[in-house]
Amino acid sequence: MSNAKKGLPGLSASIKDKLIQQALERKLRQAGQEHGPRGMPRPSARKNVIPEEFYRFDLHPGYRQLRIMNEGASRMGVRSPFFKLHEGTAGAETRIGGKTYVNYASYNYLGMSGDPIVHQAARQAMERYGTSVSASRLVSGERPIHRELERALAEVYEVEDAITFVSGHATNVSAIGYLFGPRDLILHDEFIHNSVLQGAQLSGARRLPFPHNDWAALDAILEDQRYQFERVLIVLEGIYSMDGDFPDLPRFVDIKRRHKAFLMVDEAHSLGVMGKRGYGIREHFGLAGKDVDIWMGTLSKTLAGCGGYIAGETALIEHLKFLAPGFLYSVGMPPSVAAASLAALRRMQELPERVATLQARGKRFLELAQAAGIDTGSSAGLAVVPAITQSSLKAARLSSALFERGINVQPILYPAVPEKSARLRFFISSLHTEPQLRQTIDTLSSLVA
Repeated sequence: MSNAKKGLPGLSASIKDKLIQQALERKLRQAGQEHGPRGMPRPSARKNVIPEEFYRFDLHPGYRQLRIMNEGASRMGVRSPFFKLHEGTAGAETRIGGKTYVNYASYNYLGMSGDPIVHQAARQAMERYGTSVSASRLVSGERPIHRELERALAEVYEVEDAITFVSGHATNVSAIGYLFGPRDLILHDEFIHNSVLQGAQLSGARRLPFPHNDWAALDAILEDQRYQFERVLIVLEGIYSMDGDFPDLPRFVDIKRRHKAFLMVDEAHSLGVMGKRGYGIREHFGLAGKDVDIWMGTLSKTLAGCGGYIAGETALIEHLKFLAPGFLYSVGMPPSVAAASLAALRRMQELPERVATLQARGKRFLELAQAAGIDTGSSAGLAVVPAITQSSLKAARLSSALFERGINVQPILYPAVPEKSARLRFFISSLHTEPQLRQTIDTLSSLVA
């Protein structure tokens, strides 16, 4: 018998869950109330006494909230869905605990992680250059494979140059944090990635969100605010990783031109997914590379590596190469990683049928989900499809139930999204089959019925 049943006899399971969740929320509020403005602990009644939370990690407010949430999940009988140990390449299928699962929890959109030619390129680079370049690229870490990858990325975007960073998250933090400052304004979609928020905070610029994909709201903000600042940056995503939708990019290009602003597009989830050749949101809308000032993307998804890139005009790239701290003071990307991403990019260009298959699979999954009455939000069916549950507890339980039935999909819980937007998030790849998609929706539908 669970602790919940022992402590709350005579109540239905749903009422018990609600009471436990309410208790959990009260504890979280109480933890916050123990601290004053800006999260500072309330002053001690005695002078010259240092509160214990100032020098103990186990009393850190963030850790205490984590413990409260874990305790609540345990009392509700929900096992943690995180840090599952994958025992091989994670594609349309993966192996966990000796069992094979249909996998929707990886960004391996075109199956390039696991592709024999990509593996061979990584091995050859490692044998030639070693496992590490052992230095910042500026001083002695530069290798030919770095330049080859950057030239190939610039060609995809039809811009002058590109630069690669060793971390996708750090790419946004470093570029935005360095290029903009206290006299500038950063405007971003309300659903923008955390890395953009961190970069904006580092820059010291004023930061204003605008409603999701609402170009008219952005236009109105700029009409009111533009002349109060020097540089203005607008940041969008190609495909939003929580919702699977995308912006009307031509509208935003027009707005940035009229208001003399910079436009940055994060293509972490749209390169390899949008456009006939997988060239991203630019190809989808038929835009020129120079229509966007800063193209950003990651190497860890379609391109089967790790890290990030910025593509644009020479002045932008040279500036970042010589002065952006996140590049200047970081070791160069391992040659095997750069070679893998370059090979994946070339394979994408050689095999456009993988892009077409991915787009067809994503569209089919969306159709099946909607036909089954599953709330998929605003997803366009381009590789990312949420199943919105409106409850973190329900999302976690559905994830666990699907896992027991051989389907691996991660829940997205509060505070990553608002509680009413809690969801399962399905990442579709070109390797998924029609029977796998149908089996998944049939199983999910039976569980939510």
